[in-house]
Parts: sequence; C-alpha cells; structure tokens
Amino acid sequence: MTLLVSSADARNLKLMAFDVDGVLTDGRLYYGPDGEALKVFNTLDGHGLKKLAASGVTLALITGRDTPMVARRAAELGIQHVIQGREDKGVALADLAASLGVTARETGYAGDDEPDVPALQWAQIAFAPSSGHDCARAAADHVTRARGGEGAVREICDALLEHRGDA
Repeated sequence: MTLLVSSADARNLKLMAFDVDGVLTDGRLYYGPDGEALKVFNTLDGHGLKKLAASGVTLALITGRDTPMVARRAAELGIQHVIQGREDKGVALADLAASLGVTARETGYAGDDEPDVPALQWAQIAFAPSSGHDCARAAADHVTRARGGEGAVREICDALLEHRGDA
C-alpha cells in the first residue's frame, strides 16, 4: 500500500489511536434476545495491532460508546489506553497524547465518522476506512482499500510497519 504520508512521519509515530465502531468493527451492532449488544472484531486486525505495538508504537482506542466488549478486546490485544464514552475525540486524543508526553506530530489516528474528524485533523497521520463517511475520508491523509472491520486496521498497521522499516 502507498501511504500519502512520509516514511519519516511513520518512523516518528509514537501513538496510534483507533476509533472502534466502523474501524475495528464494520459499524453494525448486534442485539441479543436480552438486549445485549455484540460487536465483531477481525483477527487479522488484531494481529496487525500486536505487530505495531511490538515495534514500539503505543496503541489506544477512543470510542463514543462504553461497552465491556471493547475493554475485553483491548485487554486481549494488550492495549492499555482505552477511552470509552467520549464524543469529543479530538480533545480525548490530545489529552491522552499530552499525558504520554507525545506531540501531535508523533500521533496517528484512524476514524470513520463526524465525531472522529477533530482527531483526524489533530493527528499528524490520519486514516479512514473506505467504508467511512465522506467527512472522515476527506479529513484523512489516507483512505484504506479495506472496509472497517474487514481488514482496514491491518492495512494501516502493515503500511506503517513497512514505512517504519519493521515489516
């Protein structure tokens, strides 16, 4: 994949944050008979996230919903920074980066909809899945070929690793 960002930006990346619904999942919510919401995560994305973390990039999830499935998936992947129930994703990302001593120039973000636009604009490297809303795709530096929940995150991770020299 050809990124529309420089290899230097990929090498300088210290923090990569992802929205959940529509990025790590296909954006659909499944409700069981007792009203519980279910999410489907792609294992290819999970492996990409583990590889990116192993290269020294701190990972984070920032989502507007607050569900136990997100916390569980983050724990399975070793993602320590999970911010749930936040619609102000640009503020959430900037606050997280500041708490980690990371600048916007050292931060990446992947999001798929209007609440993600401020975070996409704040981060040095911004991604949207091909299934994302027009506003998110317009704010992103790169739009993946894959749809959210169908390998978009793996595509992002693989490309970053390639440009970092860790592929």
